[in-house]
Amino acid sequence: MFEYKKFLEYPVRVKNVNPRLANVIITQYGGPNGELAASVRYLSQRYTVPDKVTKRLLTDIGTEELAHLEIVGSLVQQLSKQAPPEEWQKLQSWEYYSDNGASVYPQSSQGSPFNAAALAVTGDPLTNLYEDLGADGATLQGIKKFF
Repeated sequence: MFEYKKFLEYPVRVKNVNPRLANVIITQYGGPNGELAASVRYLSQRYTVPDKVTKRLLTDIGTEELAHLEIVGSLVQQLSKQAPPEEWQKLQSWEYYSDNGASVYPQSSQGSPFNAAALAVTGDPLTNLYEDLGADGATLQGIKKFF
């Protein structure tokens, strides 16, 4: 069902290391409304929809979210690559650096690891879709506040 193409849908090329920005963007990777959560949410919710068209649509969206996960992970990795430990200490993110080094770990920007408890996968397709919209809206609000 899944096909992996060995290139990013949108290539990421970061010129300057910026662990502060990496620390903010990591929530889009593994936070409660990030790409990992979105992909699991859509791929899990597809089982409750009553028709094949909607099921295929949710599968397509979940797969697309996995592509976004790879893009965001590449961005975080490039922003934090070769950042000296002192930079992480200044950001008060020493714990992230000491646990993960330059790896990309699914967590929120506050340091909470990814937790599937943030997902609402119910037996009601309409409730699921409202939850999806709420998660996407929360992500947009968080991004707007930063910029």
